[in-house]
Amino acid sequence: MTEMRSKIFNYTVGELIEILKEYPIDMPVIVSGYENGYENFYHPTVQKVEHLPENMYWDGEFQIEQNGIDALILEREERND
Repeated sequence: MTEMRSKIFNYTVGELIEILKEYPIDMPVIVSGYENGYENFYHPTVQKVEHLPENMYWDGEFQIEQNGIDALILEREERND
């Protein structure tokens, strides 16, 4: 079963905890989204973002902005099938 999981999922809880230890404990975390279902995510990255709550839901509440605040992003994998 463990071998099968490693082929399906990018990260385990333990692996994600180890990655998150590299970042400040007060850094915001946001995720990419839209539509339904769930996906694996890429390795977390830090981007500067601006909070734009007036955006329509499909545009996201946060947008990348050079003068924004740092946030850790869990971006879902994009499949082209």
